[in-house]
Amino acid sequence: MLDPMEILMNARFEDVVQRDLSKRERKLRRKMKISQQEMASRSGVSLGSIKRFEQTGEISLRSLLRIAFVLGCLDDFDQVFTRKHYRSIQEVIDEQDEDAAGE
Repeated sequence: MLDPMEILMNARFEDVVQRDLSKRERKLRRKMKISQQEMASRSGVSLGSIKRFEQTGEISLRSLLRIAFVLGCLDDFDQVFTRKHYRSIQEVIDEQDEDAAGE
């Protein structure tokens, strides 16, 4: 069972990440001189969804990917979930040995 404090901290973290993404999207959109209406037209995401995203950070993954495509940032998603998490130095050594054996 999850600790209520852990749930609260995770929700706050999610909110920070969402708002940060929306701020970066808005800044880049404006830099590229794309209005919200034009972004909606070019991305196929409703104007209401774009406004909501920029105000609250709330958006579906599909819509976020469409916006990223218009802004030329779709490749940024290639790195999501690729970071390796090691629990010990031995796991690092074992992976390096496996990589060396495969070459």
